[in-house]
Amino acid sequence: MKKIAVKYFHRILLCCICFCVIANLNAQNKTPLFKVIGFYTAKEDLAHISFVHEANKWFPQMGALYNFSYDSTSNWSDLNEEFLSRYQVVIFLDTRPEKTTQRDAFKKYMDNGGAFIGFHFAAFALNNSAFPQNWDWYHNTFIGAGQYKSNTWHPTSAILRVEDTSHPVTKNLPVTFKSSRNEWYRWEKDIRSNPDIKILLSIDASSFPLGNGPKQSEIWRSGYYPVVWTNKNYKMLYVNMGHNDIDYDNKTNKELSFQFGNDIQDKMIIDGLLWLGTQKK
Repeated sequence: MKKIAVKYFHRILLCCICFCVIANLNAQNKTPLFKVIGFYTAKEDLAHISFVHEANKWFPQMGALYNFSYDSTSNWSDLNEEFLSRYQVVIFLDTRPEKTTQRDAFKKYMDNGGAFIGFHFAAFALNNSAFPQNWDWYHNTFIGAGQYKSNTWHPTSAILRVEDTSHPVTKNLPVTFKSSRNEWYRWEKDIRSNPDIKILLSIDASSFPLGNGPKQSEIWRSGYYPVVWTNKNYKMLYVNMGHNDIDYDNKTNKELSFQFGNDIQDKMIIDGLLWLGTQKK
């Protein structure tokens, strides 16, 4: 009897192993719902470089869970019609394209129903800087915020308020939640007056004062600051998060905080990506 029991046990064990192997192979061969490409530069600010490296680890992990594929590249020459045709969602992780041909290819991609997420510095533009406002469609029409005006310092968490509880990006979020630590941007234009822009998240008044300086201009004590929004004419999402905290003060350059790992904020980003990636053109 013992020999028979052992024999059947081995058969059952073998069947279980075979089932797991087949299931794993099926998962690996499963066609992704959509494909994502992340563009980045990762050369200047250590806080932005930290975020890029973090994102390029996090998105593939999320892809395995939610069945999308994720590639990334620092070659902005890939921003062309043929290359973009392979992907349903484009992400700008830290900067923007600078060459006219790249910008034209991106605009055509968006006009033809492509999808986009821009993080933090991807919307930055400031005349007389390394990133001047020399792309009107992108900064004034598409993102709609115009030039950068100022930011908080040091990177700190904020209480964020959901402005639209029915939108696919925010419908699964609590009305308010605490963000990851971030450097927050203020913009030239008040996008509340733009009928094409739908604000999804803003900084709740309970966050003030936000930042601790040392400059007084880096401490926000009041005001209205949108941080996540979409342009109704495009499949797009701008997310102001994307600046990790780095120990610049003590010159150690140690990473002090990260963007991902905040369950609610992560949920917002994933829901946004799934919303964009599964929409029909």
